[in-house]
Amino acid sequence: MSGSVGERIAAYRRRRGLSQTALAGLVGRSESWLSQVERGIRSVDRLSVLLDMAKVLRVEVEALTGVPWQYAPDGGSVAGGLGGVRRFFTQYDSLFPAEPVQRIDVAVVRSDVVRAHAAYQAARYEEVIGGLPELLGAADVLHRSARSDVRRDALLEYVSAYLVASKLLTKMGASDLALLAADRCATAAVDAESLAARGTAAYQVVCALLRSDRPEDAESLAVRMAEEVQQHARQDAPTLVSVAGALWLIAAVIASRRTDRIEALRRLDLADGLADLLGHDANHAWTAFGPTNVAIHRVSVAAELGDPAEALRLAAPVEPDRLPAGLSSRRAQIHLDLAWAHAQRKRDADALLQLLEAEHLAPEAVRYNVIIRELVREMLGRHKRGVKSSALHSLAVRAGVLD
Repeated sequence: MSGSVGERIAAYRRRRGLSQTALAGLVGRSESWLSQVERGIRSVDRLSVLLDMAKVLRVEVEALTGVPWQYAPDGGSVAGGLGGVRRFFTQYDSLFPAEPVQRIDVAVVRSDVVRAHAAYQAARYEEVIGGLPELLGAADVLHRSARSDVRRDALLEYVSAYLVASKLLTKMGASDLALLAADRCATAAVDAESLAARGTAAYQVVCALLRSDRPEDAESLAVRMAEEVQQHARQDAPTLVSVAGALWLIAAVIASRRTDRIEALRRLDLADGLADLLGHDANHAWTAFGPTNVAIHRVSVAAELGDPAEALRLAAPVEPDRLPAGLSSRRAQIHLDLAWAHAQRKRDADALLQLLEAEHLAPEAVRYNVIIRELVREMLGRHKRGVKSSALHSLAVRAGVLD
């Protein structure tokens, strides 16, 4: 089926025999909102809404978007090297007798894991993919061969290696591998007897569950673990404070996706209290948690709730430069949310400026995002036909929307 997302939704809605009122109610939106979407006046706000639409209409998301959404961070083009990562996960070398291997030093693995996390947070996703099989292979050998006196350190590096793997695979849309990596991470975190490791592993399982379209399971785990970690969060335990705060932030996003504004704001307030306890912007346990990240999440929650005016209002005082160095993807996120908000108000010039700023900060964060790609398509539809040298057209080519 050709046509815009709105036209596709209208066609599949009619095929299912649903009225606009019925479909809008089933996805938690108003009839007027759906009418505007079908007429091309506004876009579908978030990926979560597309998932709900697809489930109700009994079609794949790709049938609505017209692009293979499942292969990118939030859907987009396939990143190179994913095949090598998949081959690694299907080898199961641990099931066979171990061959004599050269002992791997914990410090060497730790250094490689740190580089991988830093590259991921800088939105250099393809770089991380390229080195992932070797990194995970080294973590596996370390896990199997570590001496008893460094056993716990080896387990924690194994946790951290599979943590960054699950993050990356979730971004790439490989939900089966993401959940497998998160599960290995969680098992080792329990063996390491570390609450911080259990909390970060739980956070990544939550993200993988969301990517697998299991929001109820994800929300239950996020809230339970946030409550447990928060019991031990003190000013002299900044890692636990950060992990608890990160869990409340993802729990707030989940609540907003089911349009529970009150619960989303309550969870944001809990995260805010932990950010105040921490006292500064930090990156403990690779959480990027602190006051600025909470403020960025408030903007994202407003966008998830479909409220562009509130997103713009909340974004005004945010200072992304307060984030620690290297957090390019976090810095880019507020620009992506602002681009969405401006586009909903037909302020395409402002939206384009925000997209270009996000691309400047983190090109791959723009390239691998189905909502942003759809936003660019919508803006192209409103753009003057025949203008091939415009900044919007160039961005659409770089994002893979146009050839």
